[in-house]
Amino acid sequence: MLEKKAMPAAAPQLSERHFRSIAEFIETQIGIRLPAAKRLMLEGRLQKRARALRHSNLDEYVEHLFSGRHPETEMVHLIDCVTTNKTDFYREPSHFDFLSEVAVPEIVGRPVRKGGLLKVWSAAASTGMEAYTAAIALDDLVKQGLQFQFRILGTDISTNVLRIAKTGIYTQEMVAPVPPMLRKRYFMSSRDPARGEVRVVPELRKLVNFMRLNLMEPVYPVDRDVDIIFCRNVLIYFDKATQRKVVDRLCTHLRPGGYLMVGHSESMVHQGTVGLRQVQPTIFRNENRS
Repeated sequence: MLEKKAMPAAAPQLSERHFRSIAEFIETQIGIRLPAAKRLMLEGRLQKRARALRHSNLDEYVEHLFSGRHPETEMVHLIDCVTTNKTDFYREPSHFDFLSEVAVPEIVGRPVRKGGLLKVWSAAASTGMEAYTAAIALDDLVKQGLQFQFRILGTDISTNVLRIAKTGIYTQEMVAPVPPMLRKRYFMSSRDPARGEVRVVPELRKLVNFMRLNLMEPVYPVDRDVDIIFCRNVLIYFDKATQRKVVDRLCTHLRPGGYLMVGHSESMVHQGTVGLRQVQPTIFRNENRS
């Protein structure tokens, strides 16, 4: 039998110099490292954008990108291409159990907080599923008789995912993790069943706001009396020094007695942050006093 000749590996579509330029820009701007193994992924994601701008190849696109002739908004498109936005409703459900069973009853039961506004920040909100899951959990507590008002802020660096979050439209498959009773209460089905889509009810959407925010920025335009911060599964993309800086900055926005929740692979990111006490493997309480 004749041996099959191995197919030659596809030639890189992005020069080493241009890949390094993008990698350095991304790490400087948003703290995410792009190792050489990510080069093929990056090429695939940039192809569509380069074609939309009528560049003949990726190297031409990158040359224009860093030439200053592209508007600053093009850098936002680049960041959108690079960032990974994995999320689900009720992802890591133990956090929402803690929210409903421990954190919120404790916070709203404090004498100085009765009647006050409870604030939650989803600091890597992606398409909004985390923020809306928190909203569902909180509104369900209100309907059970716990008296408090709340607002939720969702932030992300990607403009693409924030557009989805603001509309609150998802497929039936995406909302499958939501318990049936809550799904019926908090989602409206599309008038066209063939679309297979649902939308968060307006009563809940009005309690959740979204805005673009880069966690690498030295100052966050967020209230400094937030009760609960979710920052899950984004810190793992940062090096240790950046993780420490981000956690320290987040805690300046966390009310004394408030809680920070991180992803299950990020349980050690609190080390060195003054006043942050671990109460569960991925849940921390701010013990600082105002």
